[in-house]
Amino acid sequence: MNQSFEHFKITTLDTSDSETFYNLIANNRARLVDFFAGTVSKTNTLEDAKAYCLQIEENIKNKSYFPFIIKDLNNNYIGLVDVKNIDWKVSEAELGYFIDANFEGKGIITKAVGYVVEYLTKTYQFKKLLCRAGSENLGSIQVALNNGFNLQGIVKNDYKTTTGEIVDLNYYWKVIDY
Repeated sequence: MNQSFEHFKITTLDTSDSETFYNLIANNRARLVDFFAGTVSKTNTLEDAKAYCLQIEENIKNKSYFPFIIKDLNNNYIGLVDVKNIDWKVSEAELGYFIDANFEGKGIITKAVGYVVEYLTKTYQFKKLLCRAGSENLGSIQVALNNGFNLQGIVKNDYKTTTGEIVDLNYYWKVIDY
């Protein structure tokens, strides 16, 4: 995937660029630690990030994980949309996303998620996509709603953050009819 929009582009993560990926996570670590816990825990150091990128490369080859990086015009990494928990039997997957704090509130992540949804449905014919968002995360909820995801329900006490807090999650689904 390689899609340009406004002053940005979204591409499949180049796993050989582990240092730039590491810097994106490191610069946003405090914001990501609770809801991108796996990525954060696997990128504590640059060496960790290099090993994680090798793992990601295998997951891409196995079609079990698809990471898409949002870049600015200078090729700086400013966000991530990842596709995980893929179930090929029923053609569904979960999307996660975040944008660097310096780029929040500009609609960039909303557009990037839209392009990823379009790519997934055209390239892989996914029938159903899921977004989960903390009930307090209004920005993430708005991204899902702006991309045609519908609230299916709120699951109480559904997720334990890295700080040990038990939080409610909103589940948003987008069903694609062909």
